[in-house]
Amino acid sequence: MHQSGPAGLSGLSGLSGLCRLTDHLYLSNGRAANDSSQVSRCKITCIVNATETKSSRPPPPEVEYIHIPIADSPVSPLSDHFDKVADKIQLVARLGGRTLVHCNAGVSRSAALCMAYLMKHHGVTLLEAHRWVKTRRSLVRPNEGFWKQLIRYEMELRGCNSVRMVSSSMGEIPDIYEEEARNMMPL
Repeated sequence: MHQSGPAGLSGLSGLSGLCRLTDHLYLSNGRAANDSSQVSRCKITCIVNATETKSSRPPPPEVEYIHIPIADSPVSPLSDHFDKVADKIQLVARLGGRTLVHCNAGVSRSAALCMAYLMKHHGVTLLEAHRWVKTRRSLVRPNEGFWKQLIRYEMELRGCNSVRMVSSSMGEIPDIYEEEARNMMPL
């Protein structure tokens, strides 16, 4: 796997495969998560599937499989799973394993879960967690409901917020998307 960029990790190498976020955490879409050769090459020992349905392809027998049945909807209570998933990723890492978190596209649910883990166990702000994940998988974009849940979670963890929701022509968005939203406005 080609590796470059921050901490030797590439933002390009994993768009269609497994993106390495830390030494013990990977993020991907559903197709890559079901590719047993990629899972084995990256030495994944635990898979967290954040989709509505379980994978039709069972994981390799040595890989622990956790299913978080949740829709990619702004009203889905993803935050109910932040602590459980973050703590599981941390436990797997402490035991020398590697966790792969995925959803269908590797853009919203799984990215939000990874950002929650980074905030809780790496002590970074939500803004830093978003940059960390986006640097390694450029298409991440949690839906606005998950952003609101991440913002509340950051407040619980840190007592302050690094990201806030703002009104835009596209509805409520995180302030980090404001410039992008302005650039999308017709002239």
